[in-house]
Amino acid sequence: MIRRFIFVLTVFAAATPARAALRVVSSIPTLGSLAKEVGGDRVEVVSLGKGYQDPHFVEPKPSLMVDLNKADLLVFVGLDLEIGWLPPLVLGSRNPKIQNGELGSLDCSRAIPVVDVPTTKIDRSMGDIHPLGNPHYWLPPANAKIIAKEIASRLGQLDPEGAATYQKRLADFQARVDAAEKSWQPLIAKVHGDKVVTYHQSWSYVSSWLGLKEIGYLEPKPGIPPDPQHLLRLIQAMRAEKVKVLLVEDFYNQNTAQLVASKAGAKMLTLPTDVGATPEVRNWFDLVKEVLTRLAAAS
Repeated sequence: MIRRFIFVLTVFAAATPARAALRVVSSIPTLGSLAKEVGGDRVEVVSLGKGYQDPHFVEPKPSLMVDLNKADLLVFVGLDLEIGWLPPLVLGSRNPKIQNGELGSLDCSRAIPVVDVPTTKIDRSMGDIHPLGNPHYWLPPANAKIIAKEIASRLGQLDPEGAATYQKRLADFQARVDAAEKSWQPLIAKVHGDKVVTYHQSWSYVSSWLGLKEIGYLEPKPGIPPDPQHLLRLIQAMRAEKVKVLLVEDFYNQNTAQLVASKAGAKMLTLPTDVGATPEVRNWFDLVKEVLTRLAAAS
């Protein structure tokens, strides 16, 4: 009798399919990391871009369309960061669930307090100039919590049975973010008030969070290569302001950045900006700690 009961249970379990995880595709790995934080084992996450790539210029390979074709949810930075490569992939994926405006398409910038919004009329003929505002917003803790909240809410809409789980994991993530930020206070205090120059105008949110003072940018406008006159003026400004550090992402031309830094008597500091930039940066917490540690060491 007992054996028969066990047999029946086994057959029933085998006949009942396990819940399929939601397939989440992120444009950059950090968004994928945050999706995994709130989604846990209810989601499978794939990132289109790699952490060591410039997120403005991911190569639109056909294999990425395959990932998108299987997606239940696409999460992306927005503010035109991926404008040069993501829309054709989404269209080519032939996945109606993730097309613009559908429930499976989440622009993570929706609730972000956007900075560096142009006050004059501009267009793409003037270069890659962040026409909708600065899209490099995912590093500060306050913004990471906003992104996670947006993702948890959208996952709950797509998977109502898991909504309570997503909200519980969101609360846990936000508590860990608060605890981490508290533990980072000595590093934050060390860099507060430091004057910096950055290669690309991508550190505005971080500078606001940490109290860094941005004196200038190696690019005259985001995405526009500098000419010699601009570099000369920048070097002079760095000397006058006694700037110690020039921040540059590791995928930019470091020869030019190193030349400017040395001429200005400053240090060139390469920083990761995305999960997976190095093997040690496995999640959002690793990423932010790595940035803070390197900044503090150069202060």
